[in-house]
Amino acid sequence: MIPMVNLKAQYAEIKDEVEQGLAQTIENCSFILGPNVQAFEQETAAYLGVKHAIGVASGTDALHLALLAEGIGKGDEVITTAFTFIATAEAIKYVGAVPVFVDIDPRTFNIAPEAIINAITSRTKAVMPVHLFGQPADMEQIEQICQEHNLKLIEDCCQSFGASVGGKQTGSIGDAAGFSFFPSKNLGGFGDGGLVVTNSDTTAAKLKQLRNHGSNVRYYHEVIGYNSRLDEMQAVILRAKLKRIDQYNQGRRRVAHRYSELLAGLPLTTPLEDGLGVHVYHQYTLLSERRDEIMQALQAQQIACAVYYPVPLHQQVAFKEECEGLSLPVTETVAAQCFSLPICPYLSDGDIKTITDTIKAAL
Repeated sequence: MIPMVNLKAQYAEIKDEVEQGLAQTIENCSFILGPNVQAFEQETAAYLGVKHAIGVASGTDALHLALLAEGIGKGDEVITTAFTFIATAEAIKYVGAVPVFVDIDPRTFNIAPEAIINAITSRTKAVMPVHLFGQPADMEQIEQICQEHNLKLIEDCCQSFGASVGGKQTGSIGDAAGFSFFPSKNLGGFGDGGLVVTNSDTTAAKLKQLRNHGSNVRYYHEVIGYNSRLDEMQAVILRAKLKRIDQYNQGRRRVAHRYSELLAGLPLTTPLEDGLGVHVYHQYTLLSERRDEIMQALQAQQIACAVYYPVPLHQQVAFKEECEGLSLPVTETVAAQCFSLPICPYLSDGDIKTITDTIKAAL
């Protein structure tokens, strides 16, 4: 079986360091907002080139709290993409705002800047681009749009840790950004975890308060907050992986480039690197009108594959009320044809050839 991501191989590399760190944490009995969380926050802030990094319980919480801290609330409109995981739009709904879904670039699958411009109204308060599958969005244009229209820019970096655009890390460009440490992510924990980053002292202070029951001083609560703290045990694991994140991402890029070489000339569309930034391939996603045939052939050979995402958000029942009659042609076409192959730094050249040979045979 070739899995989508080989977490066992990754664990074997860091096993001693992680187990030593976990044992020390248990021995010290410092479990909530302890020294490893503080160290991880400092280390990620330095890596990403931001002033503040605040650990939270999940990527969804990261986006939710980022919106709250930036003052987005009831009735505000937030422009985003419908071709993403539901957490992006859930976070917008959590704060009482309205997600306004717009279409994507057919080559990168990221939100189309011109579609953002066309969707701006008097109620628009923010734009939330998603750096989908590890490909940075066109942040130069999006940042310019936000500045011209006085909109908050909140980056969804849940799939893009280590990706950069214009020489800057994703997450360091907007007013705030959310990251996810779900186990399969480029930087993943052994459970849920997330991070919000910002260069604003005011936003950082709000985030620290919101993640900890609305409290700055123990048992004194100024606002209604949340129980959303990054776990100390997860911080131990993430610190070990953070040291190796560039190595992991380079490994993913190696696999992706080899896939593209071996699949060239076939009747399918391989991922495009648009040259605006460095793609870190959280997923390697192709397009084919014969997707089902290809996936059946892969599964018959015990090769994992998946569809991210089969139903765009504007077609989900959960958003029926605000999206009635909305058509996003590019998004819908991509969703009908997309599928993803296994990708992780531990995929061998032999495995890659087995996978691509299986696709060639299916076609």
